Amino acid sequence: MEDSVVPFPRFLMLTAATVVALAAGAAPAAAHARTDPGPTTGPCQYTPTPDEPAARPVPLPRDPRHTPDRGTVPVVLHTNLGEIPLVLDRAAAPCTVQSFLHLVRHRFYDRTICHRLTAYPTLKVLQCGDPSGTGEGGPGYRYRDELPTNLPPAPTDPTGVRRLYARGVLAMANAGPDTNGSQFFLVYGDSALRPNYSIFGRATARGLTTLDRIAAGGIAPTAEDPAPVDGAPALRTEIRKARVGC
Repeated sequence: MEDSVVPFPRFLMLTAATVVALAAGAAPAAAHARTDPGPTTGPCQYTPTPDEPAARPVPLPRDPRHTPDRGTVPVVLHTNLGEIPLVLDRAAAPCTVQSFLHLVRHRFYDRTICHRLTAYPTLKVLQCGDPSGTGEGGPGYRYRDELPTNLPPAPTDPTGVRRLYARGVLAMANAGPDTNGSQFFLVYGDSALRPNYSIFGRATARGLTTLDRIAAGGIAPTAEDPAPVDGAPALRTEIRKARVGC
């Protein structure tokens, strides 16, 4: 998260230099999607990223003339530490929801780890969605932002630049404008971010219970930093499967 919450090496790629950037992931796109370097022809324009091959083979999403933009869709992340039920909001980010459901249905997130946990005073997120587990991987395509416009100012930011990404928010990690892929983050504690990350749903109360358990475990220490505030969760968090439905 450049100033974001995305992956570790990307969304928030959060490498030390981009402590708050969220990484968008890239995963291998299907061979037939690779034959056409151009974007899909619908309004979402999912665009292949041959320079960032997919971390796991998956075709480009369907991109119909009308992107569904009403209603909600339940998805459950079944992890080794408990379920994380999600409610996706089509109205908030229709192209993002369409892509996320596509990846879920293609089992892209199955048997993947959540590679990043942050515990900064103003950034408390769990980042997932990269089959490579490095924070650099994605689906082999990218698509445009669908940024929130009505977030309140973050109480912790006197400049008024950062906005409140409230506890429970589900948002996309990215590596800059219009670089959304597969990596996403879940906010387990109110966080202050520039409104540069597409919000497309929320975790339910049951999901927050699981997130709190993960967060309580802390961040795995390293030789360089015995008490990190950003890094891999000390409690290894694996998405065993992601499924549409309650």
